Amino acid sequence: MPSVLPITDDLATVLTQWRAWLVAERRASAHTVESYRFDLHAFLTFIAAYRGKTIKLATLADLSLMDFRAWLAHLAHENLQAASRARALAGVRNFFRWLDRTGRLHNEAIGLLRAPKTGRRLPRPVSESDAMTLVSLSKNVMQESWVGLRDQALFTLLYGAGLRISEALALCYRDLNQTDRLTVTGKGHKQRSVPLLPIVRQALDHYKAACPFETTGKSPVFVGVRGEVLNAGVAQRALRCLRRDLGLPATVTPHALRHSFATHLLASGADLRSLQELLGHSSLSTTQLYTRIESAQLTETYRAAHPRSRLSKRSS
Repeated sequence: MPSVLPITDDLATVLTQWRAWLVAERRASAHTVESYRFDLHAFLTFIAAYRGKTIKLATLADLSLMDFRAWLAHLAHENLQAASRARALAGVRNFFRWLDRTGRLHNEAIGLLRAPKTGRRLPRPVSESDAMTLVSLSKNVMQESWVGLRDQALFTLLYGAGLRISEALALCYRDLNQTDRLTVTGKGHKQRSVPLLPIVRQALDHYKAACPFETTGKSPVFVGVRGEVLNAGVAQRALRCLRRDLGLPATVTPHALRHSFATHLLASGADLRSLQELLGHSSLSTTQLYTRIESAQLTETYRAAHPRSRLSKRSS
């Protein structure tokens, strides 16, 4: 993709306005804004080459269904997986819908374009026993006592409160002001309040007491050995070492602890709406994925335990 986009000034201005809208009004994360920007720039670069001319704003209104299909075909030819092509289309669609809503232009063709089919994979939770083992042994991974307590507090929080790793690492000490609840800032800068189990609070307090850095106000809760905000890669590496020592599969990740929180709550009778609030999902359909996990696990248990199933195994 060229460093200078083959577009006119009017389109460049609109691109800047769209990115500002994503940040200020849509409150999209920095990762989402950058992904959308990259995919849209790649799309405009392709269209300019495909049509053999510099693209201006009015050109976008004239793009046909064949133009869009040619772009998706190009992505497939570049060996992009269906999920990556669908993500790219989502960014481009977002831009065109914004153009339409703000009265800048309308393109009917993009609304007729079908997204590449992607098989949505089910989250892979950790079993209850493995999750408890991970949490209890995590403080012994590192030699420095406070670092081990940090890892234990982090993994206990992910499993005990269902946080995303990014949400946990964004916490500051003022978010911990309440004893039994936690203020979490999730995707789109949306805040939610989640309950803290006593065992989670205890792990956080033990870590706080041992941490050699500032533990008040806006100071980050989870820090590295130099006192800076803990990098997600460091936490992932710590869990990777732990799961290797315990002989657990590669699917055991910090995010898998969040999946485990949701799956185990659902199996214990939690309702979907409450679970949606706890996880910070904007759509209930996302939370409903966990019912499919529970159903799949129930089927596996049934097949393993039913007398007819055992009989068929012996006869085979």
